[in-house]
Amino acid sequence: MKFSEYPYERPDYGQYEKDFNSGLKELTTATSNEGAIQAVHHLNDLRKRVDTMLNLALIRHSVDTKDAFYTAEDDYWNEYGPYFESLDAKFYQALLASKYRTALEEVFPETLFLIAEGRVALFKESAIPLMQKENQLTSEYANLVASAQIDYEGKTYTLSQLRPFTQSQDRTVRKAAADKVTAFFVENEAEFDRIYDEMVKTRTTLAHELGFKDYVEYAYVNMNRWGYDRKMVETYRQNILTDVVPVVEKSYGRQQERLGLTELKAYDLPLIYPNGNATPKGTPVELVAAAQKMYHELSPETGEFFDYMVEHDLLDLLSKSGKQSGGYCTFLSDYKSPFIFANFNGTSGDVDVLTHEAGHAFQCYQSQWIEEPELIFPNNEAAEIHSMSMEFITWPYMEHFFKDETMKYKFAHLFGALSFLPYGVLVDHFQQAIYENPQWTPKERKDCWRKLEKQYNPFKDYGDSPDLDRGIYWFRQGHIFEAPFYYIDYTLAQVCAFQFWKKFIVDQDPKAWEDYLRICKVGGSQTFLEILTTGNLVSPFEDGALQDTIQAIDKFLGEITEEQLR
Repeated sequence: MKFSEYPYERPDYGQYEKDFNSGLKELTTATSNEGAIQAVHHLNDLRKRVDTMLNLALIRHSVDTKDAFYTAEDDYWNEYGPYFESLDAKFYQALLASKYRTALEEVFPETLFLIAEGRVALFKESAIPLMQKENQLTSEYANLVASAQIDYEGKTYTLSQLRPFTQSQDRTVRKAAADKVTAFFVENEAEFDRIYDEMVKTRTTLAHELGFKDYVEYAYVNMNRWGYDRKMVETYRQNILTDVVPVVEKSYGRQQERLGLTELKAYDLPLIYPNGNATPKGTPVELVAAAQKMYHELSPETGEFFDYMVEHDLLDLLSKSGKQSGGYCTFLSDYKSPFIFANFNGTSGDVDVLTHEAGHAFQCYQSQWIEEPELIFPNNEAAEIHSMSMEFITWPYMEHFFKDETMKYKFAHLFGALSFLPYGVLVDHFQQAIYENPQWTPKERKDCWRKLEKQYNPFKDYGDSPDLDRGIYWFRQGHIFEAPFYYIDYTLAQVCAFQFWKKFIVDQDPKAWEDYLRICKVGGSQTFLEILTTGNLVSPFEDGALQDTIQAIDKFLGEITEEQLR
């Protein structure tokens, strides 16, 4: 079937609850190892069905927020999602308490039991109203951002559609487009402040209700951060300040010279080259065809995967009115189908989507043997290794997309990944500060953002934008609102992806593909640190791991001459 033919049916919660409780009874009253194992298989089948319907509704609503039917379904899942989660909590409790647990642990992945332990700690029936409130606030934020209709030069644009103008070679256009984006957030500032203030209070109350000191402590359990803690993350952030920020500052100094500017303003940062950034050559249809050719050339596994995505219409790539912003990959368990959502806008980001989100999709396509819906993807910090590494693994094929601008793309891509690291840990540091101080006013939150921004992103000069200078840039960072604390994961993964970059591009290690394929196949059946071992990668928390990768990148970028970038 094509994706459009995948049937959606809202689950009847009452009937599902009866079926689920019947399955739970099979597990709790089992009289043999085999009986307990079969009961877990049955419960997994039920959970996969609900997970499939949830994701179908999520996809179709995000593709068109104006569709009344799926808007209603989004409201349904916001309300009933916590009830389904409450049944999962009962499953986790029964799983952990089973007298056949030893036999179950021999059949089902260890991480299922680790998740179960965390989820039991994270759930109480009394917390359901708070979870519902959080879901509703998240939808309010997403819909507010999606509502942007920005008039510019006689036409109307979404935030995503306006992005190419922020990379214009004409400085006045760059500034005007950047000002238009900022103006949208200023015009809606009170609403963004209200939504986030309610989010912080709701999440803090939720954490206290479940017995946690603060929401930070709750979030570490919620994010399944096994094997590392808040203190280790703080040390890692300091390493970014020490080892990465100076290299990024130096590279931006080179960019300022290249652009011929006396001052590099924040709105100049997206333009890396005076004659324009590298852009993909071809229509969206041609880009997808080029991606299909690339994945066939890369490996039999990736060729088969991408054919499946194209044949089943599992890519929604074009930006349009009413479509939510951003990009994501999700998985439809009953159909063993990944799905890629994106907003093409004519920039190099279109190609990044075809590599980054395809990295996620390829991983879960390889992990479809896993029956637990929560284990198809690994934890976030590990999941991003697959996507970010795929961006580099496909470097040898970038001429398919960029033709004579390939070197420009590679330089900008590698530097962009490097310069992201300080921003990524800034977002994490900001959130930790916010949830350690939930009583802060909106102004205090903005002051905190700007103070941290000056540490991690000292090269951001907002001299022409007093609104950004008072700290509202973070309004546009959806993760802060929609997926709290899911951000430093990108940076941890990026450090690991840089190791794959070195293996594939610098060292041309013949075993590199085997390492990558292995970590794709294990999905979420291993922890972050175990996945690193499987892929022969060095942990970002080990001494020297950061310095080695950053020095290699600094050397590579430094050896590319300005003549090569013209």
